Amino acid sequence: MPRIAEIEFTPNPNARKFILREPLTYGVSKSYENAEQAQGDELAEALFAIPHVSNVFYVDTWITVTQDGKAHWPALLRQLAVPIRDAPSAQERSAELIGEAAGGVDGAPRVQREMTPEEQAKLSAIREMLDQEVRPYLQGDGGDLHVVDLEGKVLKVHYQGACGSCPSSISGTLAGIEGMVRRIDPELEVIAV
Repeated sequence: MPRIAEIEFTPNPNARKFILREPLTYGVSKSYENAEQAQGDELAEALFAIPHVSNVFYVDTWITVTQDGKAHWPALLRQLAVPIRDAPSAQERSAELIGEAAGGVDGAPRVQREMTPEEQAKLSAIREMLDQEVRPYLQGDGGDLHVVDLEGKVLKVHYQGACGSCPSSISGTLAGIEGMVRRIDPELEVIAV
């Protein structure tokens, strides 16, 4: 039963990040953009059952909940706290989580096509750069980013959590990422999907 240590603002005014005393997962991220996607995840289902919840993202000792902008945060936070406190900890769910981690399930869209060795090397370098230079900051703000695909000169990325609907991630952060990946390939274009 995770206890809430603190609640943080994020750059997205419609998202809040809950810092927990116990992990919900062991490195496996869960990202849901609607109630249908959340089916089968008890915590996410309970959060989406609360009016105005539009996105749920969690990993390890934090969870970010995004609302549609129509709820009053103080009242919504009280409602959100109940299912978060009642959720089983990662230790209580360890067998299930170990199986998911071994299978690589993290809620991220996967590259579905065969890639050339050159594309694989480029994608590996991009992922390493994003893991070191971008994702820690996004995670600090209650969100995350996953690479969806590299097709020709187009890198497709998907924002999660607070970043999914944050105006700065769609413009400023995306431009910053594009500038960074152009160190690997000056012709790359980055789009959010």
